[in-house]
Amino acid sequence: MSEPTGKYSITMPRDIAEAARERSGPSGFSAYVSAAVARQLERDKLDELIAAGEAENGPVDPAAVEEKRAVFTRARAGQNAQPRQDRRIA
Repeated sequence: MSEPTGKYSITMPRDIAEAARERSGPSGFSAYVSAAVARQLERDKLDELIAAGEAENGPVDPAAVEEKRAVFTRARAGQNAQPRQDRRIA
């Protein structure tokens, strides 16, 4: 069962609306815009979470972020190097 919907009137730059309509097709514009707004809400919540964490623990150390990013990059490279059949979940 889907969530209840409402009809809203919004104003946006014409070029953005036209680009969204081209990507979404004639019947998917509302779904496309809804998905974009949902993604923005998720990002806003993440920003709030980061701000709360930094308020409690201090700012994030950029060097630590880069160190963790390197760990993930190496792990991803290792996964991609494995034969495809070995990566399946049993």
